[in-house]
Amino acid sequence: MKDLKAVVLAAGEGKRLRPLTFTRPKHMIPVGGKPLLEHHLKALKDCGIEEVLLVVGYKSNNIKKYFEEGSRLSVKIKYLHQKKIMGTADAFKLAEDYVDEDFLATYGDLLVSSKIVKSTLNMHLKEKPAATLTTVEVSNPEQYGVIMLNGNNVTGIIEKPDPGTVRSRQINAGIYVFSSEIFKAIKQTGISKRGEREITDSIKMLIKRGEKVIATRAPSEEWLDVGRPWDLLKANIRVLDKLKSNIAGTIEDGVRLEGPVYIGKGAIICSGTYIKGPVYVGEESNIGPNSCIKPYSSIGRKANINSGVEVKNSILLDGVNVGHGSYISDSIIGEGCDFGAGTIIANQRLDEKKMGIREKKVNTELRRIGIVVGDHVKTGINALFMPGVKVGHYSWIGPNIVVYRDVPPNTSMILRQEIQLVSIEDEER
Repeated sequence: MKDLKAVVLAAGEGKRLRPLTFTRPKHMIPVGGKPLLEHHLKALKDCGIEEVLLVVGYKSNNIKKYFEEGSRLSVKIKYLHQKKIMGTADAFKLAEDYVDEDFLATYGDLLVSSKIVKSTLNMHLKEKPAATLTTVEVSNPEQYGVIMLNGNNVTGIIEKPDPGTVRSRQINAGIYVFSSEIFKAIKQTGISKRGEREITDSIKMLIKRGEKVIATRAPSEEWLDVGRPWDLLKANIRVLDKLKSNIAGTIEDGVRLEGPVYIGKGAIICSGTYIKGPVYVGEESNIGPNSCIKPYSSIGRKANINSGVEVKNSILLDGVNVGHGSYISDSIIGEGCDFGAGTIIANQRLDEKKMGIREKKVNTELRRIGIVVGDHVKTGINALFMPGVKVGHYSWIGPNIVVYRDVPPNTSMILRQEIQLVSIEDEER
């Protein structure tokens, strides 16, 4: 497989992951301490892939600056720029002059294991079809492209069918191995209703022409489509479940560590702090004193978690400062945020109903969800956030405010008080 190249799509904007994607591509949002795309590329590397063609577009410099030519992962990376987002087929076509007869093709916003990628590669090399797809069984196939199968043969693809209209729960997992026949099909692919050229339409073209298209089924626990904020929390859990303890920082006397805990170089864990893993703490971060970091928390580089703070099941990006006595749970906090003392994030409704992320009221199917905060947001003391709120980058939340609705980027939210001064007469003292 060493000679097989991979084409990885990482050009999309990721609008459903706003406000985090206002300032970075979705592929660069960290889970378990590293960008999502790094986990993806490592899975390919573990399959023997040594050369990657990375299709980039939106804020591509973020990706290029981080990965450079690929030495970080011991792979060779060549960048292909999709100037205008015109769909997945259009993106894959950019690689036509750079790949050989067969090549691996994936979506870079997937958290996948090397096992399922290797399974797809092996089946393709054995059967030698025009295309091999990976499928995953899900409970909500109407949100994906459903793959119609006859044994291992793909007979059709139905994009986001109405609920109950198809029996198959096998969906397109976004992992393919193509022969060069796919480029002929792409050239014949028309524009979809979304105004794009879709790779699934190109695959349908192969089937219509009588080409052999097959599928391999992957276990759902080794695949995750990261499309919405709560998917990031799920991805974070999966990555941290495989975390191995590593203490490269300073642990003061009186600190208690349980379970797998990663402490980066130059980080300081102050006296009285309790960390129950799996927990990731990035380089040069300061935790405590007397703070509590609970399982599935990922804290970035140069963060400052002050005294009496509790963090649980959350992703905090680089440079976050959390004032003393604050509570962060089930949330994603953007880079450089500065939370005043006593900032509290509520994460559960009193009626215990499943909650949604505001704006379009999308149901998360979760009983607990905190907030999603863009980069460089500041809060005053005793700010309180209700579950499911999104706060745009560079916004300010004043002190003593209950935030129950989304806050746009670059917005200041201030609580105005009516203050009355009354003179106290001598006889009232």
